[in-house]
Amino acid sequence: MSFASLKSQRQSKASRSYVTYPDNFQESHSTTIPKVIHSNDSDTSTPSNDSGTVYYDIPENIEVRVSAISGRGLWAKDPIKAGSVIISLRPHSFALASRCLDSHCSSCAAASISGLLRCTGCRTVWYCNATCQTNDWSLHRLECSALRKWAKSAPSRDLSVPSDAVRCLGRILWQKRKEGFDSSWSKEIDALQSHRHSLQPRVVENSTHLAHSLIRYLGLSSPGDLSEFGILSAGDLTDLISRFVTNTFALTSPSLTPVGVSVSPLVALFNHSCDPGAVIVFPRSSRNPAEEPKMQVIALRDISPNEEILTSYIDTTLPRSLRQDALKETYDFTCQCELCDDNNKLDPRESIWCPKSCGGMCPAPSDESKTYQCAKCGAVVATPGLIMDELRIGQEALAKATSIQDTDHEKALQLTTNVIPRLVSVGLAPSCHPLLALIGLHKSLLLFSLSADITQELLDETIRTAAKHYMGLSAILCDGHPVRAVALAELGKLLAVDEPRPVTSPPANIAFPPSGPPRLKAAYETLVRARRELTIGFGRNNEGGELGRNIRETVVSLEKELGVWTQGIHNTLQDLLNSRK
Repeated sequence: MSFASLKSQRQSKASRSYVTYPDNFQESHSTTIPKVIHSNDSDTSTPSNDSGTVYYDIPENIEVRVSAISGRGLWAKDPIKAGSVIISLRPHSFALASRCLDSHCSSCAAASISGLLRCTGCRTVWYCNATCQTNDWSLHRLECSALRKWAKSAPSRDLSVPSDAVRCLGRILWQKRKEGFDSSWSKEIDALQSHRHSLQPRVVENSTHLAHSLIRYLGLSSPGDLSEFGILSAGDLTDLISRFVTNTFALTSPSLTPVGVSVSPLVALFNHSCDPGAVIVFPRSSRNPAEEPKMQVIALRDISPNEEILTSYIDTTLPRSLRQDALKETYDFTCQCELCDDNNKLDPRESIWCPKSCGGMCPAPSDESKTYQCAKCGAVVATPGLIMDELRIGQEALAKATSIQDTDHEKALQLTTNVIPRLVSVGLAPSCHPLLALIGLHKSLLLFSLSADITQELLDETIRTAAKHYMGLSAILCDGHPVRAVALAELGKLLAVDEPRPVTSPPANIAFPPSGPPRLKAAYETLVRARRELTIGFGRNNEGGELGRNIRETVVSLEKELGVWTQGIHNTLQDLLNSRK
């Protein structure tokens, strides 16, 4: 496998799974869902009939119920096996991120393979072919004009395209007007939860900016002109923005790279847990482009009848305090899931190795006045203050490197290269934050470097980093979690990249990665494991989605390559035996 084929399937930006609107609101890559506190007590739930909203895409094996603690949610009526597709539908609305408009189809969200066709009107959106353009025309004919007017009045080229949030909201309003305000489509949008009375100040400020941008995008002179879209007051407009901000999902590629935003009222009914039983993905499972982008909710583990089906709204690799901060800021609630509620349990996200190297782990120090001991042998951490200082440095380096990764790649790489060894030297486990996040970012930066100049040393370092990243994720995420599965697939594909200069005699202190045929075998075994995990996280019936099918093809290719190598060894041995007769 060449590195070019690997690079073409991956973008270096890391996925974020919760709303973080920048001050200028130019991009939003958010996964946001209604803010509620979930309950695991099925006895407190009753079937929902409060709103009269009918969700036509809801499957027969789940139902909407209301819990006294969590409010509306979705519950299993029958047993659901891990890897099962719980819900499969096309979002009510979606919009590509501005940076993806020229690389993805605006109708089916497919990444360009053989080139896209540009709309000759707005010259902003692109399509796979005339069929995709026709499928999108009912909305794009309105969008096309709005995009042209926006670009004409933009103060600079950088601001010539409105954000994905603005464009998605525009599509929602045009669709509501087209379907009718009393239609089931519009009622589902209106039934989304609005939390305008409890929004955080920063969210209020960004929502106000979004509202002004939406009015400008629609070509209106004031909020009063929104009556044609069924918005009759400032409260109605605030509700619309609040519903959107609180119920938006990241539109992602099959490898989980964010490429836009989407809205699905039915999927928004799932409540939150930091240890979810299901996950939301876009595996590109359909052979019919008109059905894409298809949003699917996949069971990560077996789910019992009368059990609430829970997804996660945030990055669950974060430690408890950061998860709670993220949930409070965006959704205004305090999570009481089992993972958050058990303060006495040793969490790999906040753990260091035993100072006596017994193989056990200790809680990462957070208070210099406290004593921290190994959970296995009881050894006491002697320098909690030093570790706390390094944790703070690591957090600052992560924030800095993340902010400059696209503008100053070399400096970002230098930061991660320098700080990761410091965190390792004080005993942080690979799963501990911020080490895990730094390793993931370091891997992305190394992959970018590989595209410019692939050397044996750089390839090997990238493989070692990918292996550490997967090891850290494995301590936190369950078998088959799509984030973990994608990381394992990346490691396998890196092992399968043709070596620029195979090492015949590797140094004794470097056992991984192997070189030559053993590396080929390691790639094969890793990709077989990755495909098994992908079939869980992206659906068994989907064969792991587009990524899973690609991995299967690579596995078949490696099988053939390994077969040729094995046959060659066999022939050589046979020739040697024959020569001795």
